[in-house]
Amino acid sequence: MPQSEADVSAALRKVFGFREFRPNQEQIVRAILEKRDVFAVMPTGGGKSLCYQLPAVLMAGTCMVISPLISLMKDQVDGARANGIRAAFLNSSLLPDERDRVTQELLANSLDLIYVAPERFVLDHFRQMLGRVKISMAVIDEAHCISEWGHDFRPDYLSLSDLVTLFPDLPVAAFTATATHLVQQDILDKLALRTPLVVRASFDRPNLFYDVRFKEHADIQLVSLIKKNAGKAGIIYRTSRKSVDETAAMLKARGFRALPYHAGLSDDDRQRHQEAFIRDEVEVIVATIAFGMGIDKSNVRFVIHADLPKSIENYYQETGRAGRDGETAQCTLLFAQGDISKLRFFIDGMTDDTERKRAFAALSKVISFASTSVCRRRSLLDYFGEHYPLENCSSCDICLGTREAVDCTRDAQMLLSAIVRTEERFGAMHIVDIVLGSRNRKIRDFGHDRLKTYGVGKGRSKQYWRQLVDELLAQKAIAKSEGLYPTLFLLPKGVQILKQEESIAMVRVADHIEDHIVDKRREKESYGRAEAPAEGCDQQLFELLRILRKQIAQEQGIPPYVVFSDRSLHDMASIVPRSAETMLSVSGVGETKLERYGRRFLRLIDRYCSDHPERAA
Repeated sequence: MPQSEADVSAALRKVFGFREFRPNQEQIVRAILEKRDVFAVMPTGGGKSLCYQLPAVLMAGTCMVISPLISLMKDQVDGARANGIRAAFLNSSLLPDERDRVTQELLANSLDLIYVAPERFVLDHFRQMLGRVKISMAVIDEAHCISEWGHDFRPDYLSLSDLVTLFPDLPVAAFTATATHLVQQDILDKLALRTPLVVRASFDRPNLFYDVRFKEHADIQLVSLIKKNAGKAGIIYRTSRKSVDETAAMLKARGFRALPYHAGLSDDDRQRHQEAFIRDEVEVIVATIAFGMGIDKSNVRFVIHADLPKSIENYYQETGRAGRDGETAQCTLLFAQGDISKLRFFIDGMTDDTERKRAFAALSKVISFASTSVCRRRSLLDYFGEHYPLENCSSCDICLGTREAVDCTRDAQMLLSAIVRTEERFGAMHIVDIVLGSRNRKIRDFGHDRLKTYGVGKGRSKQYWRQLVDELLAQKAIAKSEGLYPTLFLLPKGVQILKQEESIAMVRVADHIEDHIVDKRREKESYGRAEAPAEGCDQQLFELLRILRKQIAQEQGIPPYVVFSDRSLHDMASIVPRSAETMLSVSGVGETKLERYGRRFLRLIDRYCSDHPERAA
């Protein structure tokens, strides 16, 4: 039976606690309710899950969601159940009796949602069982995994092309947060969706602030960044297990609640560390890229890449784990030339020529993004084929003016001269040592302490000269040779600089960057265009609400953000609801959540208002 507009609006309000849809959601929901296939590229935090959970509530039968993220399934089921949706998952983490119980619920058609892994979908006995279940629709989450052009291809996903033949009369919907136009077309071809509604939402995440800094003394920089985000949840990404362990140990030694996460840990340790982060028992997770896809934690306030990511897709997806609740969050990338060498070493070891070329091309895009003096947001959106219309995004380091261009032509000539005088046979660190006047043995053995350029740069730090090498590489004045020990050589632009036929400027982070960003945040109220906490938010009340949220979450064994998101708490701390009716006007408070949790929050607010009569006025 077709659902009326009133039915859809009522379900949106009563189940999810929202008064209006986010961009693209209503169009997708309507298409699914009309039994039309859908393919949607929507950014993390754009509300993908509501696009199929809302129809699942309204349609007869069970919506089957196929997802590769086993640990994420539990979070999504917890969140759905908190809204009163009958949801469960079937995967290898369940004990036999738990699996039997869920199977019986599925066969009894008593579930609105069932989450399964693609490995289970390919099993013959599971497909046979589906023939006895009233399925309302099929959903493919993380649909980019089906594309060999995507950044996370999974062979098991190829079996999902069977969905349209297995369910000829039911809608099939595929969702992903990251897909270039090439990947999008590959997904559509492989899934063979039937005249689908194709939605390509904006990749812009206006609540995220993008910041790239030259990496020097990374430990000190990490400590400073975490202190600036004291009490907030964050993720630090490192490329190797060793660096993850070392960084986590360093942070713990400095008094931060931090844990490591990587594939070298036991399954139990990984699960325990992830749960501690999800439940706000630790503030910081230091992880390889293995972490993040398996969580639905909405209140991550900062993501730091302490090493260079492998691709723009990886960077976008990893930064996208911040600010999923729509509240402001900061994404910082620490960038140094040494990171490039490490990644190049791994890429050089690839045996497949096509994969190696693809990896080099992806790395080149990342280097360009990190080195650019163009708006970070514009650069990211350009990569995904989207034009950013504003001249200034007001929410990246470039647009906020926290980086300043300094003419460095004379210093660049010193480096270029040293490269030429050593016959372009040495690497970056050796060239920097010559300019600094180092007395190490290698310099003396080659007689480079007798060069005209030896020691000409003593007045500047090693970090400065390293950054200048990075800048010359980024601006294609010099290049690196291939191989394990790459050497520097001049390109035509470098020759012109050396001959004083061209100048060069280097963008350096201003010394006052931290204070500048903080001041700009206050001016713009959450990075300019980002959705700020509700006007008049009482921070003291907000903190009390957070404490109550964590207490309830611990009692029920669920993540705090499943109880209420940070946005909901900010709303409460602004509106200060005193009745159930007013509580229902808070974003994210539906009827089920009001019944389960709302009364306790109302009692706390009443007590707070009694102690602070000015808030009750």
